[in-house]
Amino acid sequence: MKRIGLLSDTHGTLDQKVLDFFKKCDEVWHAGDIGNIETADALNDYKPLVAVHGNIDGQEVRVVHPKFQRFMCEEVDVWMTHIGGYPGRYHQFVKPEIFNNSPKLFISGHSHILKVIFDKKLNLLHMNPGAAGNSGFHQVKTALRFVIEGAEIKDLEILEIPRKE
Repeated sequence: MKRIGLLSDTHGTLDQKVLDFFKKCDEVWHAGDIGNIETADALNDYKPLVAVHGNIDGQEVRVVHPKFQRFMCEEVDVWMTHIGGYPGRYHQFVKPEIFNNSPKLFISGHSHILKVIFDKKLNLLHMNPGAAGNSGFHQVKTALRFVIEGAEIKDLEILEIPRKE
């Protein structure tokens, strides 16, 4: 069993409430637009980090964190990228692979909109944790926490923090 904390679009800002939300997690996954290498390093010092770079991330982040991460967590095939779209509107860079070799869990960021959608066509769960940073149009900072046990994804929880705090 693994407890996962999932966030995206921190843009160089880490809110202590997000870290508190991830306290019992085994790993933190970041779906891009980390903001800077210091933010990535702080997350990795806190918990083991699996991350991808986003469109705003500079070379320092890109050297360490790739555009795509495809890996197994327990018995779940996970694919994470920053700009990936969502069921019915997958991005052109993921379409060929997602239709030919679908993961069980597809994670993307970029939109700053929290979404959890099951794609019945591809039999996969899509998660976008929204945005946990202060940059962007979102009014609420968000993050997700869930459990992967064997082949099961369960116990999904959402953190919402008003941006004005």
